[in-house]
Amino acid sequence: MSVTLNLKLLTLSNYREIKIDTASPNVPQASILLIYTGGTMGMVTNENGALIPFNFELILEHIPSLKTFDLHLTVIAFDDPIDSSNINPSHWAMMGEIIHDHYDSYDGFVILHGTDTMAYTASALSFMLEGLSKPVILTGAQLPIASARTDARENIITAIEIASAKDESGLPKVKEVCVCFNSQLLRGNRTRKVESQQFDAFESDNCPPLAEAGINIEYNHSAIAQYKSGSHLVYHDSCSSDVAILKLFPGIGIRQVQAVLGIEGLKAVVLETYGAGNAPTDVWFVNELKKAIDNGILVMNVSQCSGGKVVQGKYATSTQLKSIGVIEGKDITTEAAITKMMVSLERENVRKDEIEFFLNQPISAEIS
Repeated sequence: MSVTLNLKLLTLSNYREIKIDTASPNVPQASILLIYTGGTMGMVTNENGALIPFNFELILEHIPSLKTFDLHLTVIAFDDPIDSSNINPSHWAMMGEIIHDHYDSYDGFVILHGTDTMAYTASALSFMLEGLSKPVILTGAQLPIASARTDARENIITAIEIASAKDESGLPKVKEVCVCFNSQLLRGNRTRKVESQQFDAFESDNCPPLAEAGINIEYNHSAIAQYKSGSHLVYHDSCSSDVAILKLFPGIGIRQVQAVLGIEGLKAVVLETYGAGNAPTDVWFVNELKKAIDNGILVMNVSQCSGGKVVQGKYATSTQLKSIGVIEGKDITTEAAITKMMVSLERENVRKDEIEFFLNQPISAEIS
């Protein structure tokens, strides 16, 4: 077994490819495109003790076990690595464009990404890459790749192995956007970051792991999205930023609500409510929401709880939300809800009622 490795440095206009290892005489079992965007994983310490971006030409030195994979691996690295706190929709578009442009050339894609906004990026890409039938695996690390106790090596190795895995028919075992972290493969648009000090940084309370890596990688085939024969990738390259999140808290007043709902150009709001979708029944609060909805603003009810789901009308405190046209978010995460809105609002030639239909329906298994 051996790996053929190429490196491309990404610029806004083109790629520069650097050959850094010779080709294997054997036909590789899979071809994987590794996209490095930034984050803790790709950092090393320089002679002054400061963290600097990792040189991916040296990836085999830091992860020598990659040499045991029988695959063709190409690395595309952003010229200027991005701290995930600075990620925005333009970066999602860059990632999506890379995948779209190289879709037919690779069996799978692995994105190295900072952990803070990884769940947002995974959710956004799941909606931007409609009709996806290949694995797009996001991973990262809590410690830099050069750290002695880093989780980077295990995460990247597991992500690449899953991205290259095929079934008996030669089809990919995973056909969706996922997050691979701490030996678990999670559906991307069901994840949220819950830990900043431990290695188990991500959870997916409303969807079971799609795979778990121990001595072997055990796949939960019943939970993984099924392959759709004849599906074609449709890439939605735009996201609207005319959205907001309104998080409820005891004591929230009319000024805070009006400040959010009154944002100029606002098109959609994620309303983070309590429990099963409950909210204050104060007349002023309901009236402000109704006024916004009547003015064409879409409002989706999402629970602040990580588990369970929104059921409008289950309690009296959510009945009025249902009656004024608030969209029931069911068990969608906030990360998936806001990014789903951002992508849906930019669909071409789509009416408001059609957008509302998109928000109500599972597009990429983001709701049960």
